[in-house]
Amino acid sequence: MRLMAVPSELDGGSLKETAAEEEPRVLEPGAAPFGNFPHYSRFHPPEQRLRLLPPELLRQLFPQSPENGPILGLDVGCNSGDLSVALYKHFLSLPDGETCSDASRELRLLCCDIDPVLVKRAEKECPFPDALTFITLDFMNQRKRKVLLSSFLSQFGRSVFDIGFCMSITMWIHLNHGDHGLWEFLAHLSSLCHYLLVEPQPWKCYRTAARRLRKLGLHDFDHFHSLAIRGDMTNQIVQILTQDHGMELICCFGNTSWDRSLLFFRAKQTIETHPIPESLIERGKEKNRL
Repeated sequence: MRLMAVPSELDGGSLKETAAEEEPRVLEPGAAPFGNFPHYSRFHPPEQRLRLLPPELLRQLFPQSPENGPILGLDVGCNSGDLSVALYKHFLSLPDGETCSDASRELRLLCCDIDPVLVKRAEKECPFPDALTFITLDFMNQRKRKVLLSSFLSQFGRSVFDIGFCMSITMWIHLNHGDHGLWEFLAHLSSLCHYLLVEPQPWKCYRTAARRLRKLGLHDFDHFHSLAIRGDMTNQIVQILTQDHGMELICCFGNTSWDRSLLFFRAKQTIETHPIPESLIERGKEKNRL
């Protein structure tokens, strides 16, 4: 979810592609009230996150067996898919140029974004079309969210995803939907996934986003000045997920070069068929520093 503001009523793919193609793209970062920048990975490259994530993580958490089917992941705010593809290759240890379709039997990702132009680009450029599904979705639209996510999960006889990815999305939800919107977003996300990887934006990013919007003479974020949830946003996200939504912070994988934490959570009601890897237990000590 990282340039053009797309109204929520146009989510779920209802915006005609021809109209989307004809609409001019605003290139200034400050003109991105939903964070859907056209070239997000140029200034926040996927490699900065991947270097912090153990490639064996998903295979350790979800040992493969024929009856289990593939690991199912949900990437919310996928932009044009660069990070989605990078995560897929990283967790399956696929070399550059590898497009083996057999890998889709191990991991399948549903990737959604509010911007139909970015989603179309992701579909066009994805080297793993059998494994990564891209859809246009305003995640805060409950009706569309339920229909589209349930449709994907039902293909595999599942009701929830194994893991969810929420990479630098929380600020945009917060600015556009307020405190309750952020709380509700995290509630929905935690109810849909056994595990969550979350990268919150720090409060300084909120101020920067608001300042850039004002500098361009655009309408300010409706909720920016009324937000009560502010300050240490990493800790705020941890508190909401652990105290209100039944998640457990397993570990912090570290910080990116742009100083954002990668937090890994598990749903407390998740039934474990095997222990958490020792390496993650050790990393869990990091949470005491939050």
